[in-house]
Amino acid sequence: MFYVIYRLKYLKLILMNKILMVFALTLFFNCNSSAQKKSNEKTEIYKVMKTEAEWKTQLTAIEFNVLRKAGTERAFTSPFNKNNEAGIYICKGCDTPLFKSEHKYDSRSGWPSFDREVEDNVAFSTDYDLGYARTEEHCATCGGHLGHVFNDGPKNTTGKRHCINGVSLKFIENK
Repeated sequence: MFYVIYRLKYLKLILMNKILMVFALTLFFNCNSSAQKKSNEKTEIYKVMKTEAEWKTQLTAIEFNVLRKAGTERAFTSPFNKNNEAGIYICKGCDTPLFKSEHKYDSRSGWPSFDREVEDNVAFSTDYDLGYARTEEHCATCGGHLGHVFNDGPKNTTGKRHCINGVSLKFIENK
C-alpha cells in the first residue's frame, strides 16, 4: 500500500513539473515586449548619418519629433496642404527629392498627399504603432520618417495615398 501511495505522489509530481515546464516555455516564447523588439531591430545604414545632437541643431523640435522619432504633425497644420505651385518636395533632413508637385492631390486627410514618390528616394517598412500593420515611409538617404502610404488613393493613377507630414518636407518651386 505504501508503494502505491508513493508511486501516485511521484506521478503527480512528474505531471506538475511537466505542466510547469509547458507553461514556462509558452511564456518564454510568447513574451514580446516593445523593449525586446527595439533591441532586436537592426540599425539601418544611410548615406546621411548624424548623431541625435546634430539632428537637434539642424531641425526644429516638431521636425525632429517627426523625422527622427516617427512622430506626426497635427492634421490641417501644414502650409503644403494648399500649395498648388509647380516644383519638387525634398527631405527637410538631407534635401533628397521625394515627391513631385504633379503627383500631389487633395486627399482631404489633413496632410499633404501624393499618389507616387520619386523612385528609389523613398524607402518603406512596416510599423505596428497603432496595433495594426501600416506601411511607413522614410527618406532612403537619411532615414527620416515621412508618413505612411495607404491603398485609398486616386484609382485613375496608382491607387496609393502617400500621407506625408509637411514638416518633413521643403518645397522648391520650378523656375
